[in-house]
Amino acid sequence: MHSVPTVAPFGTWRSPVSAKMLTETAVVLLDVWIEKSTLYWLEGRPHENGRCALMQADSGHLPVELLPEWCNIRSRVHEYGGGAYIISNGTVYFSNDPDQEVYRQRPGYPPEQLTQGAEDRRYADFSLDQARNRLIAVRETHGDGWVNNALTAIPLDEALAEDTILTQGHDFYMNPRVSPDGTKLAWIAWDKPHMPWDTAHLFIGEFLSDGSLSQIREIAGGSEESVCQVVWSPDNQLYFVSDRNGWWNLYTWQEGSTHAITALHADFGDAAWIFGQINYAFSDPNHVIATYTIDGYSKLVRIDVRTREMAHILCPFTTLSQIRASGAQVAMIAGADRVPEAIVLYDGEKREYKMAAQAFQQPLEDDNIALPEPLRFPNQDGTMSYGFFFAPKNRDYIPPEGERPPLIIIAHGGPTDHFEPKFRLDIQYWTTRGFAVAAVNYGGSTGYGRAYRQRLRGGWGVVDVNDVVGAATFLVRGGKADPRRLVIRGSSAGGYTTLSALAFQDIFKAGTSYYGIGDLTALSSSTHKFESGYLDFLIGPRQESAQTLVDRSPIFHLEGFHSPVLLFHGLNDKVVDPKQTQFLADSLIKRGLPVTQLFFAGEGHGFSDPDTIERCYTAELWFYTQVLKIRPAEWIEPLPFHNWQA
Repeated sequence: MHSVPTVAPFGTWRSPVSAKMLTETAVVLLDVWIEKSTLYWLEGRPHENGRCALMQADSGHLPVELLPEWCNIRSRVHEYGGGAYIISNGTVYFSNDPDQEVYRQRPGYPPEQLTQGAEDRRYADFSLDQARNRLIAVRETHGDGWVNNALTAIPLDEALAEDTILTQGHDFYMNPRVSPDGTKLAWIAWDKPHMPWDTAHLFIGEFLSDGSLSQIREIAGGSEESVCQVVWSPDNQLYFVSDRNGWWNLYTWQEGSTHAITALHADFGDAAWIFGQINYAFSDPNHVIATYTIDGYSKLVRIDVRTREMAHILCPFTTLSQIRASGAQVAMIAGADRVPEAIVLYDGEKREYKMAAQAFQQPLEDDNIALPEPLRFPNQDGTMSYGFFFAPKNRDYIPPEGERPPLIIIAHGGPTDHFEPKFRLDIQYWTTRGFAVAAVNYGGSTGYGRAYRQRLRGGWGVVDVNDVVGAATFLVRGGKADPRRLVIRGSSAGGYTTLSALAFQDIFKAGTSYYGIGDLTALSSSTHKFESGYLDFLIGPRQESAQTLVDRSPIFHLEGFHSPVLLFHGLNDKVVDPKQTQFLADSLIKRGLPVTQLFFAGEGHGFSDPDTIERCYTAELWFYTQVLKIRPAEWIEPLPFHNWQA
């Protein structure tokens, strides 16, 4: 039985969620696999400096770690990696992060090294060529100022044998998949300046007797088409996802022609930031279990690929990914609005779900959980923009009558990415303290079709900024936020949106940037190969857009900043040079603007050390209480705050 709630102003509530709780028991769940009744997945461990351990769970048994502790299953191809392992008959083939070599572990044996010379090579996105006893992979070779990508074959008969390039010539490769009968290889390729979610091409080739490829031809894709997620059916038919009709739908290529399996105004695909993404799997030669996203929510369906009939499967989860199947058993990563993300097994015969593992144990009771409310608001081009709103929620408190809460606008990274309507403890960290939160899926976000993604073409720094401002304005007009207490936060590309909103708009009272981009010109000349042409889409061709890069760089518009700024950056960041943040901080301080900053040794583009993450959230809470003049429920160690007068 609970006591009568205390009347207390928003932002002053004592929260059951501490900053330490955000990392102390949490893991990141990645890359599901299933063979017969055995589940496998990767468990990213912040408490082990982000090491990815391979977990295994048989029916009725607790999960166990499968590989030795020195193994860290992670690829760095395209910098962001993914697709770092596959399993066949219990044998694991994987890329090991410390040396980027490929290893094999057969049941009952220690891992054995298959490649050598990976100090300049990286491997990912594996497919087993059983007919020739070799592993097909995407290989990325780094030289002095150059990077080469190719598809390669790694022999399995002889350890440390040299791998053989099967095809090269394009800037990027993805999804090499060997047909079940071993006669064909399908893959995706694209070239700079394009990103795979804008333009990508699907190829197929025939294997010759010596294992090389012949009769290579392009069968799908183009300048205004993105293809992804290549899968062979058990009976040797090729399937893939394409957005040729404006949405990522499922297609098949048979006897020289392409046929649509689905035609929904919904997305079966995702932006290919990493390898290994898969939203559908064959439960038998004629049926697919798939997930699609509509209005930000995931749906689970069973599709008869012969008749195109689709039946929805009753599903208690709001987000789904990594669909894998073994007969009637379907594995996936699932999230919901009240429970943390989990590895889930769906039994198609019994029609029931079982959780094999959770990212962390739920620390909150239902009456303390802020649920995501779909957010739809008009944008400047007359259409709608989207996101999710989380109202303040703490069963022990109610606000004074008539008070509106402070609002934290979150701009996601990417910028080609999206927020999902799932339980996130970091959001509950704010809502249980009496802050409202709006996670904005601004124009350019995925999950709303190709046209919505294309809204950001040439408009980065304008469209996204207008949408975060539009979300804040909409919520203020609806009485859900205090117009005098609006703040914005974001990381990486979201940090850029945050800094741009502060430099070019005047609605937010403060902003927090995690390793955000301040100088687009510097980014265009220093970023890694995968994103080296990204700004051509987001801003415009480099030679023609030199002035636009300057015009939209917050670092060159210091006069536009009027609100306090909190800056975080890792000193080992290889994507956004920390010198950008240091220069911005120094320049704003000289202009007399209130600034506080923290730099972290050993951290890169994205923080992994639990102490760093705890420090950032504690500092951010302190920052908002100072700027918004809130008396927090707990004592927080003050930070150096240049030019600030309380």
